[in-house]
Amino acid sequence: MSAQNPTSTQAMTPASPPVAPATGGWQRGGAQAIRRRITDRAVGVACIVATVVVVYLLFSILWTLIVRGGAGLSLPTFTHSTAAPGTGGGLANAIVGSLEQTGLAALIGTPLGMMAGVYLSEFSCDGRIVSLVRFVSDMMLSVPSILVGLFVYLIFVEPAGHFSGWAGMFALTILFIPVVVRTTEDMLRLVPRAMREAAYALGAPSWRVILSVCLRAARGGIMTGVLLALARISGETAPLLFTSLGNLNWSTSLNAPMASLPVTIYQYAGSAYDDWVQMAWTGALLITAAVLATSILARWWLLRNGSVK
Repeated sequence: MSAQNPTSTQAMTPASPPVAPATGGWQRGGAQAIRRRITDRAVGVACIVATVVVVYLLFSILWTLIVRGGAGLSLPTFTHSTAAPGTGGGLANAIVGSLEQTGLAALIGTPLGMMAGVYLSEFSCDGRIVSLVRFVSDMMLSVPSILVGLFVYLIFVEPAGHFSGWAGMFALTILFIPVVVRTTEDMLRLVPRAMREAAYALGAPSWRVILSVCLRAARGGIMTGVLLALARISGETAPLLFTSLGNLNWSTSLNAPMASLPVTIYQYAGSAYDDWVQMAWTGALLITAAVLATSILARWWLLRNGSVK
């Protein structure tokens, strides 16, 4: 046997194709990863900056109210009615009027808004009535409050021939309901369908499933919507100017013109008298403190009942 020629063997073996360097793909991947990290850091920094700016603005407003409005806090502020400049009046009638009108609006608007939201979420079949209710609710969320005041003036105040606390309460209720409707519907749609099916599998009727399962699971979000609606109507001035008007004297009757903190602040803030301007700052502080205290108490109640973690 003759020995094989290594040269001929190498000539018969097909040459391997040149292998491209493997660093190109890694380099492209590395560049993309670097760009993603840079974008992520930039967005994170932008979010932090925006949060700091918003928190600074909120605390600056709160601090200004405390400094400017706290100087007018005294016992006569809560015991004396509004009076002429320089006579040492207070805000007792305005506080009581705001509590009556806002409280009744929330008392009436909360169940009505929740029932409408439950209907839109649980019983809607995409019919004309449902579409109409949803359209009107969404439209009322953005309608200017002064238009609501004019509407109530035309249908309530003008036929009666006088301003009244009932008219002011009715206007605030109209502004209150759409917020609760939209929030209730959105929160109920977030409840998992499996929870409803489990309740139905146990033989529970529809009303029991909605009351004990759906509303219970969504009560944290619904309570937030109620607080947002309450915060909105607490500082509304325009609708009250056309409905309850205001009253410099002590009056708790809803059938007569009634004082309120927003209207008093509006009247006092543009005054040339220093004591009235001071009362305007104090009234603004009282509204802010009341809304903040209500939100804290509601949050505490939800935490205690396990609705918020």
